[in-house]
Amino acid sequence: MDAGGARGKQKSDINVTPLIDIVLVLLIVFIVMVPGLSKAMKVVVPQVVQTATPPKPDPNNILIQLDQDGSMTLQQDKIDAQGLKDRLSDAVLLQPLNYRKVFLKVDEDVKFQAMVDVLDAIRFASDSAKKKSLEQLDKFQGQDGGDVKVAVSLKKRPAPVS
Repeated sequence: MDAGGARGKQKSDINVTPLIDIVLVLLIVFIVMVPGLSKAMKVVVPQVVQTATPPKPDPNNILIQLDQDGSMTLQQDKIDAQGLKDRLSDAVLLQPLNYRKVFLKVDEDVKFQAMVDVLDAIRFASDSAKKKSLEQLDKFQGQDGGDVKVAVSLKKRPAPVS
């Protein structure tokens, strides 16, 4: 190891060996880290399709509307409580097994009892449809898909403008 220059003088050169070691270690760290930082998942964003006309409702969906005056409509037809029980079981039978749904749209001013009566009619139609479909499925030794599922929504009126 040479500690001095010519005739006992000190060397004025910088020892770059530790500097090169540090730079090489940092270079290796960055080489290892950069691929991990640039990983990204490609995402396909769904495009919004705007049409001038709304889509047609599914004919398999059953919609019952209960208005504030107590009148009911099944799909587009005005109907009374007894007619609802009679026609609803046939409409439920037309739906595929395991996908039997009834949509109930209720006005916010309807009395609670009127809505309970409609839900009872739906339950009655579900039970009678289940009995009829079990009679038809006896030859296949199958099971019915289950009861009708009911989705209830509340129709709110717009607030009066002052």
